[in-house]
Amino acid sequence: MKPTLDVARRLLAELGDPQRRSPSIHITGSKGKGSVATMSEAILRAHGRRTGLFTSPHLVSYRERMRVNGVPIPPEEVVRGLRRIEEVADRLERSGEIDRSPTFFEITTALAFDWFRRENVDALVVEVGIGGRWDATNLLASRVGVVTTLELEHVKILGSTIAAIAGEKSGIFHAGMHGILGELPDEGRAVLDAVAGSLGVPLWHLGQEIVVRSRRWTRAHQEVQVAWPGRDSLPVRLRLEGDFQPKNAALALAATYRFLERDTEGPAWSATRVRSALARLKIPGRMEPVERDPPTYFDVAHTPESARAVARSLAEVLPLRDPAESVIVFGCLRDKPVREILDGLSPVARTIVLVPVRSERGVAPSELRAIALGRFPKVVVAPSAIEGYRRARAATGGHGLLLAIGSDYLIGELKRELEGVPSDEPDLSDPGRMGSPGPVK
Repeated sequence: MKPTLDVARRLLAELGDPQRRSPSIHITGSKGKGSVATMSEAILRAHGRRTGLFTSPHLVSYRERMRVNGVPIPPEEVVRGLRRIEEVADRLERSGEIDRSPTFFEITTALAFDWFRRENVDALVVEVGIGGRWDATNLLASRVGVVTTLELEHVKILGSTIAAIAGEKSGIFHAGMHGILGELPDEGRAVLDAVAGSLGVPLWHLGQEIVVRSRRWTRAHQEVQVAWPGRDSLPVRLRLEGDFQPKNAALALAATYRFLERDTEGPAWSATRVRSALARLKIPGRMEPVERDPPTYFDVAHTPESARAVARSLAEVLPLRDPAESVIVFGCLRDKPVREILDGLSPVARTIVLVPVRSERGVAPSELRAIALGRFPKVVVAPSAIEGYRRARAATGGHGLLLAIGSDYLIGELKRELEGVPSDEPDLSDPGRMGSPGPVK
């Protein structure tokens, strides 16, 4: 892998640069970007825009990654699009116009943009894969760029300091767009402010121009008041659980407000439409309630801060649950700071069930066990995710809760096992590099 957009740029150019046919909101960050993207798409759709949403990774089906007006790409469109892209990529490689086969993510990005163009989408919401500067998505005609959070992540790719990671994520800023920043460490914010200033990109910051004025939690929903320039206060109701979601909602509100204020077509910003969109929204894998008895949650948190946020949120939602009777199911990939993640989760439960993740990059449960010992009084190793889940359910006491957490791959596997998938749905949960889209045919 080289830090270049040459292959993605050439591939998309041959397809007619479909990513530049519609204005977009481009979202990066260490965590929260999937939630912000999903909320932003729902708000734009509620305003009558024909939306294209691109997120990654998927949980149950590869087709989740690209949606038009909330509906995943049909299987036949995946096949048709991949055959078209394969022909183009093969021709470019044979002619020497690209020096390698496109990666899985580059192919998937091209597939999404090409399909969005054929579906006459007029507003895109696109989540960055990794970083920003060299991400295959960074060829958009972005109207708004959002950086949600900054943590040490993917350090072998993005750099070993917050400032370096901020520099990579600042790559989504381009002249002529608006920028939205979440609550960031000072050293990261300084980098992003400087890059935005050099490009003439006006910025709104969460906690400064964008403010969450109040938050009230009930067992059914959260009620939040958000303000930003042009809006003194907007009350919204979220069905989403987690004390982190009001901040994600504030970023989505600000991003869509900025997007729509430059839009001359369709309905203008409407508080009523916004409230309707957010009040009914659910996001799989984000503090997702799965069962009531025992109370069971799925979450794809895989950074230390996101693990701490889940622990705080569970203490708020289920304050009387006993950690001695609660169980965590955990599995993760090799590049994650496991010690810090488990430290963040340790207040939730006294028992942890360690499971393998169906990925060549997964950490073996035996390796996890050495780290979990001393952090959890009881450590159990299971041969598979679903077997670990079953053992955890059996071990959860009447006053406890069950939390499955640690990786998109883990939550995706559990959801596939528990919810079932169509028999003809291909398993692309860990494709690695894929020069040819053959396995999807």
